[in-house]
Amino acid sequence: MRVPSPGEIHAESVRDAEAAGSNPASPTSPISQMVMPTVRYLVRNVDAAVSFYTAHLGFELERRMGPPFAIVTRGDLRLWLSGPESSAARPMPDGRRPEPGGWNRLVIEVVDLQATVQQLRQAGVAFRNQIVNGPGGKQILLEDPSGNPIELFQPAT
Repeated sequence: MRVPSPGEIHAESVRDAEAAGSNPASPTSPISQMVMPTVRYLVRNVDAAVSFYTAHLGFELERRMGPPFAIVTRGDLRLWLSGPESSAARPMPDGRRPEPGGWNRLVIEVVDLQATVQQLRQAGVAFRNQIVNGPGGKQILLEDPSGNPIELFQPAT
């Protein structure tokens, strides 16, 4: 008996899902019809977060919904800033509480990383590390006032 390769198994699973109408990439799938390029960050203070993103990173305030929530935008990106009083900060059924920080992050491409970092350091922005060089370019991690990471990235030329 021949054992199928993982690629053959995956292809068969995709065909089965498509046949059952459950392919998320299908144009008729509800998830493919969502138009929401959005990231949500939990923040300790929505006012401080709005000020930070608009003053230092080129975001614009799109909407403010009272003290617990704001939406800022930069190009096509919408960033939801959810404070401690927002519904996103409510405890999970198992008791865990959502909180700011972690390592998942949004990435902002810049033309001149060194100059951008210098400008942000002069403004008192906190960084987690120094500039790191890699095969795709250079990067550094900064933090918003709640400790959420933002990566600044300059592609290799």
